[in-house]
Amino acid sequence: MGRRGVLAAGAAAATLGLMVFATRSRSVPVPPPLAPLVEPLKVFHLGHSLVGPDMPHMLTQLAPEGHSYNSQLGSGTSLRAHWEPDEDILDFETANQPPAYRDAREAIGSGEYSAVVLTEMVELRDALKYFDAARYLGKWADLVRQSSPETRLYLYETWHRLDDPDGWLQRVERDLEALWTRQLLGADNRCNPQRPVYLIPGGQALAAVARAAEAGEIPGLASREALFARTPEGGLDTIHINDLGAYVVALTHYAVLYQRAPAGLPHQLARADGTPAEAFSPEAAARVQQIVWKTVRALPRTGLAAAGAPA
Repeated sequence: MGRRGVLAAGAAAATLGLMVFATRSRSVPVPPPLAPLVEPLKVFHLGHSLVGPDMPHMLTQLAPEGHSYNSQLGSGTSLRAHWEPDEDILDFETANQPPAYRDAREAIGSGEYSAVVLTEMVELRDALKYFDAARYLGKWADLVRQSSPETRLYLYETWHRLDDPDGWLQRVERDLEALWTRQLLGADNRCNPQRPVYLIPGGQALAAVARAAEAGEIPGLASREALFARTPEGGLDTIHINDLGAYVVALTHYAVLYQRAPAGLPHQLARADGTPAEAFSPEAAARVQQIVWKTVRALPRTGLAAAGAPA
């Protein structure tokens, strides 16, 4: 290639880079508010271990009678791996047990669900860079749209490791707009303003509860680590939540999916295997419910008509 060809190729690459940057930097329209739902929902959860078996089961115990769900899960699984039939899903057999499991493509394609909740792998920066996360979110979202005109679409925002070198709270705060909204949701929601993907802000709610705990505002809860699980050896699991964390996330799903304040909901729940889950005290649970509702109401991408209004 001659000098002119090299210069032309360099200019084209620079132009493409600017186009990609401009696309990622464009604002993402806030989706229209959703009408509150009266009937119990049938929900499909697509994701990995930050969904897990217990959180959807807790949600069922919080929701109106008749709420039901199915799921397809894995360990650290990307939306691409769930979509592509030739890609392995780590821990597929152990993560997908009856009666919760249902094949994702068949389930979502059936159009039978009131809501589909998509979950992308973390580290999210890797999902975006190496696993084409935004494109595969669009593929799953389009399958929902093609299968049913009524099914509501959600993205479950999760979190990164507690020992993230950039700081756990700092990343939860910064990544919501920069990564989850602009890069992961952006392209799909700009193309589908009337059938967008709404947000279930699990990471935001968990971080808000952690801040309140560390400020001494939640009886019996003093640190963010108290929301996370322990390894078999007794050490801190820096990514997976325990029963208390799962309760926070289940409340967040309830508040967004049903568009109702979670105040007064039960706090003593069972795990998916039927054993009693560790529970907040009644006073702590009431405070956590307030924090979750305030968090959900502050974010208009949750679809609440009153989002952004004072709590």
